[in-house]
Amino acid sequence: MHDVTQVAQSKSRHSAQAVTEHETFHQLMREKNRFILPAIIFSLVFYFTLPVMTSYSTILNTPAIGDLTWAWLFAFSQFVMTWTLCVLYSRRARKFDKLVRQLKQEVGS
Repeated sequence: MHDVTQVAQSKSRHSAQAVTEHETFHQLMREKNRFILPAIIFSLVFYFTLPVMTSYSTILNTPAIGDLTWAWLFAFSQFVMTWTLCVLYSRRARKFDKLVRQLKQEVGS
């Protein structure tokens, strides 16, 4: 008797291999990494700067506007930075989606 699951698995592996070996897939991965890795590094450095600077320095305790210190402004700027990164990624994801559609067409044919 013929085992259908083995046939399905071999076709699945073959199609996954075809996708990962395709030039458009490599282009997609390069473009995603070119955006995601710097964004992650920037956000981690940006986020951890506040606790490090408030723990080991008093520079952020100086008033910036009236009684509002630089630490508060830095903390509020993290919300702005988070929303900015979300918007930037959403815009960039449209380009990623185009490459995925292109890859589906190229591999499917």
